[in-house]
Amino acid sequence: MASLNVGNLGEYLREQRRNAQLSLRQLADAAGVSNPYLSQIERGLRKPSAEVLQQVAKALRISAETLYVRAGILDEREREELETRAVILADPSINERQKSVLLQIYDSFRRENGFEPGPESGVGAGSETGGESGSGAGADGRPGADGHRTADGSDADPASKPSKPSH
Repeated sequence: MASLNVGNLGEYLREQRRNAQLSLRQLADAAGVSNPYLSQIERGLRKPSAEVLQQVAKALRISAETLYVRAGILDEREREELETRAVILADPSINERQKSVLLQIYDSFRRENGFEPGPESGVGAGSETGGESGSGAGADGRPGADGHRTADGSDADPASKPSKPSH
């Protein structure tokens, strides 16, 4: 009944659960799944959905993408790309426009090296963090005249306003 890497996934989940010092019942409760179902996953008898893996990963405070790779849902290269994107999008020290530009540069380097941009790239990349894609861009897709925008989207003059880290 087990397919792909389900046994490997189960062993990995058991190890992560033990490292987190959680009982099977505690993890099942935290992840919102039944105790018997989680037990079957750990024993390699069931292949959980991506949604269940995400819930378990959240409860264990580990990367869902790592579980997706272990379950055979995602290949390693895709996981690395998604994690890179997640780190960029989660960085509080850069604004939405900067995140979008950084992701565009990342995609261009990947294309240059023969990789296709991933599903999270391109137009919708900035939308995951609540910003709009291309925020701060004009009708031609370029930023304002000096290339800088304030948090409210208006043009900023970098010579007259020193940049401050956001809090």
